[in-house]
Amino acid sequence: MTDKGPVYVVDDDADLGASVARLLRRHGFAAEAFLDPAMLLRFYSEAPAACIVTDVMMGDLDGFGLADAIRAIDPAAAIIFMTAWPTTANAVDSVRRYGGLDYLEKPIDEDRLVAAVEEGVEWASRRRSALARTRALTPRERQVFDLLVKGHSNKVVAGLLGLSPKTVEDHRAAVLAKTGANGLAQLIALAL
Repeated sequence: MTDKGPVYVVDDDADLGASVARLLRRHGFAAEAFLDPAMLLRFYSEAPAACIVTDVMMGDLDGFGLADAIRAIDPAAAIIFMTAWPTTANAVDSVRRYGGLDYLEKPIDEDRLVAAVEEGVEWASRRRSALARTRALTPRERQVFDLLVKGHSNKVVAGLLGLSPKTVEDHRAAVLAKTGANGLAQLIALAL
């Protein structure tokens, strides 16, 4: 099992948020409850989460707005939504528009919550590792990487970027060396 935190629970129902955080702590997660999403955002960049479990319907900033704000700061945080008022539209949006890993109905099923948070912590660890591996790329190497993982050949990448195929081959070799990837399949996996 990977590092189990931090995991932040955000719910405008103080008792529920605290009880979910306690439940997660009993399962070995470093969990902390927040009553207000704005409070979490104020210090988030100093202590990013592995996973955030957030209510959907809250006051001024709802769970989806929180997800947008977190994604802008930290694209590697796993987000799990929970709600007492589930709708199919919100369930779909939670995954497709807001990058959530799961959408849980209240009252929360303990086993499903723990499994979702475990998956989230592991996902965040893999995502942070992938981002670290691509962070060392120069801007031009990043352009080459982005086009290669979309399935473009060296020749097409060269044409799109106004480079020679040989220069693209050199950049491709640098991308492989910096990321530790053995080929295109591993580059695509990094991009995902």
